[in-house]
Amino acid sequence: MRLALAALALVWLTGACGAEVRLDELPPEARATLALVKSGGPFPYPQDGRVFSNREKLLPIQSSGYYREYTVRTPGRDRGARRIVAGSGGEYYYSADHYRSFRRIRD
Repeated sequence: MRLALAALALVWLTGACGAEVRLDELPPEARATLALVKSGGPFPYPQDGRVFSNREKLLPIQSSGYYREYTVRTPGRDRGARRIVAGSGGEYYYSADHYRSFRRIRD
């Protein structure tokens, strides 16, 4: 238990969830994905819109089904590692490294 709490504290201290990114700082593909998410699609990947379970506990803890994930196109890759996770409260997070870290998107 202590190890888990220490790991969680380290995540918060290193900014894995606490960091932010402005919309204009995102890659163009991420801005395009976010626009699709906000407009309701259509989405290019069948996995888009699925529930993101937050198993890593890097995002604020919410009830099951609160978060949804969307693929950010990566040139030269099929799906790549980049994702946008949308909370049902209207918040959006960007992950460039397949959920190892998140930055909250600020408009």
